Amino acid sequence: MALYLLFESASGYALFHAHGIDEIGQSVDAVRSTVLDLKRFSKAVKLAGFTPFLSAVDALNQCNAISEGIMTDELRNFLELNLPKVKEGKKAKFRVGVMEPKVGSHITEATGIPCESNDYVQELLRAVRLHFDQFIDQLKPSDLEKAQLGLGHSYSRAKVKFNVNRVDNMVIQAIFLLDTLDKDVNSFSMRVRSGMDGIFLSWSKL
Repeated sequence: MALYLLFESASGYALFHAHGIDEIGQSVDAVRSTVLDLKRFSKAVKLAGFTPFLSAVDALNQCNAISEGIMTDELRNFLELNLPKVKEGKKAKFRVGVMEPKVGSHITEATGIPCESNDYVQELLRAVRLHFDQFIDQLKPSDLEKAQLGLGHSYSRAKVKFNVNRVDNMVIQAIFLLDTLDKDVNSFSMRVRSGMDGIFLSWSKL
């Protein structure tokens, strides 16, 4: 059964056809031994399709969806366009390797496309990540690095949900708390003094 690999990069979605698995070997150790050899790896894996993200906002939306195990409409269209067609009532003669099991489950439930995520597939995808810029002619290594940094920062900010006013709020709340404590201390001191005046008359002169 043919194996395809879905790779989510910071620049877009890519689909690879692992047509020469026998060239690498069908074990995790075999893949690891050939990861650094681009010439050998490129004989076993070829690019089947690539679609770039339209903007930084689009990249962030796609990244958020993947992290939550959701297949977006864009990803669905990409897969249906680049994978072999499956006749109605027939089983697919291929499978798609994915990094995130939840994404694979959603793809299978929504489209019927069989997906798998195991150590072997993940090792292949790590090799794809290592040599990714070598497979995309129109993508320069510097462009990929910029996209990764930009998406990483945007994704981190979105996860933390950073609010520039939040620090000010903390300072304001701290000042308010100090004022409240100061008033409470004065109030309690007056109560103690008032209560003790009846016992020690000399305190009233203090």
